[in-house]
This record gives sequence, C-alpha cells and structure tokens, in this order.
Amino acid sequence: MLNTAILMGRLTADPELRHTPNNLAVTSFTLAVDRSYVKSGAERQTDFIDVVAWRSTAEFVSRYFHKGQLVAVQGSIQTRSYTDKEGIKRKAFEIVADNVHFAEAKRDNYNSAPAAGGYQGYSNSGYQQQNAPGGYNRPEMEPTASFSNGDTGDFEEIPTDDDLPF
Repeated sequence: MLNTAILMGRLTADPELRHTPNNLAVTSFTLAVDRSYVKSGAERQTDFIDVVAWRSTAEFVSRYFHKGQLVAVQGSIQTRSYTDKEGIKRKAFEIVADNVHFAEAKRDNYNSAPAAGGYQGYSNSGYQQQNAPGGYNRPEMEPTASFSNGDTGDFEEIPTDDDLPF
C-alpha cells in the first residue's frame, strides 16, 4: 500500500508547540494550498489542509516557521473518527508530517505583529515582496532579472546521436 502526500502552501498561523502527557512534542498547523487549476471566469480556489507534526519535526516547525511562510510538507494522510459535542460522529482528515522544508528564500527581518505586515524584506536583493488578497499575508518571490548571472561557459555541447531512445 502507498500513502504519501506532498504539499506546498502558506502557514495560516504560527505553529505552537504542545506536549502530550507522555512528554511527546506535537504541533498542528494549517496550510493554505492553492489549487493548480482555475475555472475560466473564476478566481483560483484555496484548500486549507490540517497538518500534524510529532517529536523533533514538531520542535523544528514551531521554532523556525511563522504565519504566511511558504512551506513544503511530505508525509501521509491520516483519518480519525470522533464524536462532536452534539453527539454527531465525524471524520477528520489530516497530514502527518514526516518532513517539513523551507520553500522560499531566507528573509532578513521577521516582525510577528500581523498589523505590521508580517515579514519585512528578503536576504536576496534580486527579489521583491508581493502581497496578495486572501485573508492572510502572502509574501511571494518575484524575480526582478532573468539569467543575468549566466555565462555561456557554463554550458557544454552534447554530441548528437541519431540513435535516440524516444
């Protein structure tokens, strides 16, 4: 059987580290993940996906990741059944994170006050911040120049062969 999920999205809130009664570190967070397709005449849809991380992964996430940050998560889908306060049986779906990665360039300054706009600046001066609507600050990377550092000496000519495998 195969149960693998790979997501990239923005954190909707700062992850908070908690501990179980057995002192296991755990954090849960939600990723806002844009759908890859857009219906003509409509706006791009966003899915809000719950993620849980345990032990050292939880400690790493709660220490280094903040609201609005672009994050890549690799893990597996887990379902849980429970009964809500009104006695109705419910089923919850979430991603159990095995690995969580930074998915954008490092930033110089972080200001945790949401009213101040979240992140302030990037360490890479070739990029600029762009905010988008959606209820939370979405800093994105926009390249200001393209291939300006490339050199033709960086490439090597590959001899052609008429016997291609495709």
